[in-house]
Amino acid sequence: MKFLVTPVSEDFLKAFCFFFPTLFVNIAECSQPLEIRSEDFLNRSSFPVTMQNQNDIVKDEAEVAASIAANKFEEWGNCSMKDAMEEPSFQEEDAAKVPYVGDKEPLSSLSAEYQAGSPILLEKIKILESQYTAIRRTRGDGNCFFRSFMFSYLEHVLESQDRAEVDRIKVNVEKCRKTLQNLGYTDFTFEDFFALFLEQLDDILQGTEESISYEELVNRSRDQSVSDYIVMFFRFVTAGEIRTRAEFFEPFITGLSNTTVDKFCKSSVEPMGEESDHIHITALSDALGVAIRVVYLDRSSCDNGGVTVNHHDFVPVGTNEKEEASAPFITLLYRPGHYDILYPKSSCKVTDNVEK
Repeated sequence: MKFLVTPVSEDFLKAFCFFFPTLFVNIAECSQPLEIRSEDFLNRSSFPVTMQNQNDIVKDEAEVAASIAANKFEEWGNCSMKDAMEEPSFQEEDAAKVPYVGDKEPLSSLSAEYQAGSPILLEKIKILESQYTAIRRTRGDGNCFFRSFMFSYLEHVLESQDRAEVDRIKVNVEKCRKTLQNLGYTDFTFEDFFALFLEQLDDILQGTEESISYEELVNRSRDQSVSDYIVMFFRFVTAGEIRTRAEFFEPFITGLSNTTVDKFCKSSVEPMGEESDHIHITALSDALGVAIRVVYLDRSSCDNGGVTVNHHDFVPVGTNEKEEASAPFITLLYRPGHYDILYPKSSCKVTDNVEK
């Protein structure tokens, strides 16, 4: 996709220049349209700080940038400061050593990380080993939830070849597109991201010249130009759902971050690298109609001193009783500040210890 920058679009370009300080364009000298490729922006190590709609492009950018650090959420789900101290580091310098999406690993690799840690965590990992066959790690760069969801969903469709599911989600994607348009987002700000996700859906269905293998899906998920585009697609979808259902999400947002829905979306949903919590998961699950199971690995114990592994199922609005009774096909492991992918044993139905 290409942008045409003319004197008429001066305010818009100023907004981009605010977010991309290394991009220098002398607007006064643009007597002719200036062609700027989207790749010039997207090949950078990060995306724009926010994705504002057409009525909001320049407004409040300084306020948004200043508020990003202030609007961090408290970790949710029985996570104490001691948890954070005992968890493996997911700092930026370490994240770059991990691929966006890793290979499958046995759960024993998780145990090795906690040998000198809490006995409760080690006991919980043993429980996980009885219920799950493998873990697939994702890079801890703040996008791990969206990236875990991305790969887990596409992997499921590739393995199941569920064409009905592909047709269903395409309908939801089109609804999300219209939602953003109704909110005032210009098409070119999100169209490339939507198009790439739809392209992946078509490519993982077998029987055409464009069909891809499992290995190619893994490679694409590790390719920044593909992986980050799809993460941005999910961020747009999530922000659109939250903004559209602002009355529903507002109590949760104000209760956690003491900010408005609009500022929350600008500072904690739309930017690349911002971590996700239950608000993001609920919004994405509802928007796309995909149930998500999140398993918690923390130091909590039962009242009687026993150890269990809790999980919560995020079930989309409008799900019927039959669908709700079945386990989600996407299962993620949550440790303080990070999500990875879990693979349940086919003969093991994890139905107990559900957090309400």
